[in-house]
Amino acid sequence: MGERSVNKAILIGRLGADAETRHTKSGTPVSRVSLATNRQWTDSDQQVHEETDWIYIVLWNKENLAAYLTKGTKLYVEGRIQIRSYEDNGGVKRYVTEVVAQNIVLLGSNGNVNGNGADRSEIRRRPSARQASQGSLRSRPRSRRTGR
Repeated sequence: MGERSVNKAILIGRLGADAETRHTKSGTPVSRVSLATNRQWTDSDQQVHEETDWIYIVLWNKENLAAYLTKGTKLYVEGRIQIRSYEDNGGVKRYVTEVVAQNIVLLGSNGNVNGNGADRSEIRRRPSARQASQGSLRSRPRSRRTGR
C-alpha cells in the first residue's frame, strides 16, 4: 500500500452566477458554479488590500439542488481539488483547477428566497450523537469552548 495523502478543500464564499447543469453522455447530471472568496491583508505601509479569488466548483448528481444555487448565495463547500486538461478549439491544451464538492451547505440566500431556500434532504450534514439518536439534524454543527 502506498503512502497516504490528503486532498481536501474547505471554502466559504458567494456564488458569482447561477449554477449551470449539463448531463454526461450517460445521463449523469453535473452542475458547475463559480465561488468568490475574499481575502484581506495589510502591506508594510499599512494599506489594506482586498482580493477576490474565483474558484470553480463541480457538483455531481445534485440536479435538484442546482435550482437553489443562484448568484449571490453564500455557500460552504467541502471537496477535493482536481486538475484536468482539455484541448480548446484551436488545439491548445488548457488546464482547469476546480473543487469537486462532496458536501455543501447553503449558508444564506441571495435575497430571492426566504430562509436558506434549501431542500433539506439534498444537503448532507453530520448529526451529533444526541441528534442521531433523536433522529433530528441541524444545518451546521456547533463547537463548544472547552477552556481558555
